Amino acid sequence: MKAKHQRLTLALLALVAVGGAAVLALSALKDQAAFFYAPGDVRKDGLPLGRAVRLGGMVEGGSIKRQPDGISIRFTVTDGVATVPVAFRGIVPDLFREKSGVVAEGSFNPDGSFTATNLLAKHDEKYMPPEIAGKMHETRSLKP
Repeated sequence: MKAKHQRLTLALLALVAVGGAAVLALSALKDQAAFFYAPGDVRKDGLPLGRAVRLGGMVEGGSIKRQPDGISIRFTVTDGVATVPVAFRGIVPDLFREKSGVVAEGSFNPDGSFTATNLLAKHDEKYMPPEIAGKMHETRSLKP
């Protein structure tokens, strides 16, 4: 076989190998991908039942209800267009509070509620760790 044909054969084999790896990676990630929905999207498009999704929005003011067991909570997520009731059992993040952003990972129930398996609290862009904020106040008070 000529050198030109060998290079062509190797290039084709490399392309097939890369294509096969891409197909395997995409098929493995298909099951792990969680789609993101806002409450308004759910009202408009319907409930995505039977798959893991992320629900994002703001925690509605006055909606956090702690359950008697001490580790379960219920709250409502809103995007200003619609609301979705959420149930979560576990330890909530420190930044989780009313009128703050939240992303809940879990699944929708047939009744329209959402059961979360994980909560991610969002903070605004002005967030500063307490240690740094305290030092800034100290330096300001030392200035004449």
